[in-house]
Amino acid sequence: MTRTVTLSVTAGLDGSRESRAAAEWAAREAQLLGLPLKLIQVWEPVPEPMAQAPLLGVETQQHWSERVPRDAAEGIRARHPGLDVTVEQLSGRPAEVLADEAKDAELLVLGSRGLSGIAGFLVGSVGLAVVAHADRPVVLVRAEEQAADEHESDPVGIPSAATAFRPVVLGLDIDSPDRELIEFAFAAAARRGTALRVVHGWNPPPYYAYGLSADLELHASLAQRETTVLTEVMRPWRKKFPEVEVTEESHYGTPGSHLVDASRDASLVVVGRRIRRSPFGAHIGPVTHAVLHHAMAPVAVVPHN
Repeated sequence: MTRTVTLSVTAGLDGSRESRAAAEWAAREAQLLGLPLKLIQVWEPVPEPMAQAPLLGVETQQHWSERVPRDAAEGIRARHPGLDVTVEQLSGRPAEVLADEAKDAELLVLGSRGLSGIAGFLVGSVGLAVVAHADRPVVLVRAEEQAADEHESDPVGIPSAATAFRPVVLGLDIDSPDRELIEFAFAAAARRGTALRVVHGWNPPPYYAYGLSADLELHASLAQRETTVLTEVMRPWRKKFPEVEVTEESHYGTPGSHLVDASRDASLVVVGRRIRRSPFGAHIGPVTHAVLHHAMAPVAVVPHN
């Protein structure tokens, strides 16, 4: 008998500010998708002697395993009427449990501490491990993220969740464009009713690099080639999603830097992670790694072959 899986938007919750921000973002995304929200709290067992310590006694364990997710769920239900919210408490290593839970999720949402005074993420070991191993899209949300941050300012310049969404930004490698990555970005823009900004960064082949700065004609020729290929890659997707306004940008230089700059005015940044099955573990890739640590908007990492 085939098992029917009901997809959900799943969020990891541990009571921290960053995980609460992630849960709120996940609730908003679940409403956009018309899916239920599942809050996952992972309790990592501690050695028996530590479990008997006063600060890790019965009352503390009960607080973290019951009260925190229950209160979070009640608050989300109050702020998002009609949203189906469930709570699941699991035991094990958080990175392993969350990556496994992502298999049955439309997407998994995790929190990441914002860098004090500097826009960007401070991605912990659990978040990086989940991103590197999950088979489904993972979204990282900063602790300071609020609904209004994803929207345009109102006419007097005040952030407001009642205005239109800012564009979705897609980081794209035109040499190996992936359908799942592109479709995820278009769908995210479509359900937000906003534009998609496709950003591609390029560098010349090594044998061109030394003479490029002095050869403006060669630079222009390479730039035109990159722009033309990007346009051709996006052509069928424009037809598939005619309601989404698309802007294409092909920039000379490091792709990660261009994406971080674009994140300043984005509601969501979408990047890919190539799935590599190797005995040495999974890899995130330098561009995605840079975006995860420095972007100013939530970042969705889409795994693909």
